[in-house]
Amino acid sequence: MKRNTLYPIFLKAQQLEILIVGGGYVAEEKLRFLTKSSPDARVTLVAPFFREDTRTLAEGYRANLVFGEYHPGYLQGKHLVIATTDRPEVNTQVYRDCRQRHILVNVADNPPFCDFYMGGIVTKGQVKIAISTNGQSPTTAKRLREFFEAILPDDISELVQNLHAYRRTLQGDFQAKVKEMNRVTSRLVAQNEENLR
Repeated sequence: MKRNTLYPIFLKAQQLEILIVGGGYVAEEKLRFLTKSSPDARVTLVAPFFREDTRTLAEGYRANLVFGEYHPGYLQGKHLVIATTDRPEVNTQVYRDCRQRHILVNVADNPPFCDFYMGGIVTKGQVKIAISTNGQSPTTAKRLREFFEAILPDDISELVQNLHAYRRTLQGDFQAKVKEMNRVTSRLVAQNEENLR
């Protein structure tokens, strides 16, 4: 059985410069996904034209719209790039240019040309869960996202805040604090399992 070997990370998108190459439906989908999770993300879109809905969404999140054909100069200062055009040769060029400059790149719907995937995300206050199917089944990721959205309580953020406050009161070294936090949270997990029965 194959194993998902991807390493999940949570990016501070407001501290990164992100470029989306394209202005159509896929660009809009990637922008919507990104800004839903990180509304303060710093995003630039470059394309010779933008769909009206893509433009409206970009303006709502103060994303920078640049009208023009892609060229490598647009990569200057960028940390992360998403290629979404309907022209495979442009997407391939974006991929090659990014790899040459050590910039993380995702070419939509082309797993071999992706350094990362944009998986399913569940957000409840301070709690965020990322879901990946290793690029194999976005539908499965969507269903898992719906499942976790349904079972995680809306007030889970309150629990996180309370545990954070409790952790700050603990004395002792790191190991002692970890042991106490494990003891407290294991009771919470046991309680939750009991409630699900």
